[in-house]
Amino acid sequence: MSDAEGGGRYDAIVLGAGISGLVSASVLLNQGCSRVLVADEYAHLGGNHIDWSSGDYTFDIGSLIFQDDSPLLAHFPELLPRYVPIDPRWARLNPQGMVTAYPISLRDDLLAAGPVQLSLILGSVLYARLFQRKMANARDFARYWIGDRLLRRSGLEAYMRRFYGIEPERIDLQLARKRMQWISENASVASLLRKFLAPRPTGPGNRQLARPREGFQHLYSAAAEQLSQRGVGFRLGTKLEAITKEAGGFRLRCADGDISASRIVSTIPLPRAQELCGIPAAKLETVTLLALYFSFAGSERGFDASILYNFSHESAWKRLTVYSDFYGRAGGREYFAAEVIADHIGGDIAKAESDFRDHMAANGLFTGDLKLEGHQFLENAYPIYKNGAEEAAAEAVRSLQAFGIESLGRQGAFNYQPTARVSTIEAEAALRT
Repeated sequence: MSDAEGGGRYDAIVLGAGISGLVSASVLLNQGCSRVLVADEYAHLGGNHIDWSSGDYTFDIGSLIFQDDSPLLAHFPELLPRYVPIDPRWARLNPQGMVTAYPISLRDDLLAAGPVQLSLILGSVLYARLFQRKMANARDFARYWIGDRLLRRSGLEAYMRRFYGIEPERIDLQLARKRMQWISENASVASLLRKFLAPRPTGPGNRQLARPREGFQHLYSAAAEQLSQRGVGFRLGTKLEAITKEAGGFRLRCADGDISASRIVSTIPLPRAQELCGIPAAKLETVTLLALYFSFAGSERGFDASILYNFSHESAWKRLTVYSDFYGRAGGREYFAAEVIADHIGGDIAKAESDFRDHMAANGLFTGDLKLEGHQFLENAYPIYKNGAEEAAAEAVRSLQAFGIESLGRQGAFNYQPTARVSTIEAEAALRT
């Protein structure tokens, strides 16, 4: 897919064709731009929404679930009929080797501990609230809400380490306050008791959706077709070389020709955008994910949930998603993806596979024929929020603003965005201001 004229002058250029980039193009059109170009070094739409197929198996890097009330659909209603309605269930493997409720279980994490341990857990929470109010990092934040003992017994501390790629003591406190508020909402003893005692909500909720079985390109091609009809061009798989200022705006130099525009919106990684503008790149670290793609046939999967998180104290995998629960079995076999932070196993695929198999066997999961079908690495999967990273990212955004570039999104603002809903809302807000 390419821009119709292969170059020329545009009202705006959007760097990156992920959710933030596609929404940005839609917002710019709504603001009055008549010619917009979306450029990406990836050869596909969707950014880090990447699938992988082999025969009848289709996998993703990650667990990507959408909702039918997402503001993304206000921009691209054509997506809705292409989604697959699903009824996902979430669970976690806890340090006691039990598959139980995610993110925490009143029964298994508190009541099953026994009266002595329960008293110690409650005492730990009370001590944290009274004497550990001063917080310097994400571990302090979590400890304040659930106490040291429940932090370890529940496995939350181990999962924080797997998710963020570093020790919880090194995770920025401001990030914890913004992005880990679910701990206070779901994991405190008071919240658990309220959930236990409160009646279950009734009435309709939003419908959960997955990408089509054919993959993300089948999904996002509908958005691209709509944008193309409204005046948006696309250059995908093109090498971006430099951004320079010129009279009336900017020039983007690409390997396949130059493009000019009055405005540039960037949703690509901050250091890459700075490099294009000739600005010293910020030192910002991101997670590289390794996705292991398995198929399974046997008598004992060991759990009913579609998505299982690893809260145990062992093994490097952090989450697995059973795609056959969404799309049906292939050749009679279930299939799923297991995510591993690549640095935790030195980027070694054989080591990651062996570690996963050993952990499954130790916990009685996937008893039967477990076969590795393939794997994928994904760089810049999401930010690593070391102490000081937020300030460094904000300074990088300001440096691009001073140059005249608007930078937003998970990559363009170094801002972890867990859903397409969040990405859409934040892109709208950034361009509105």
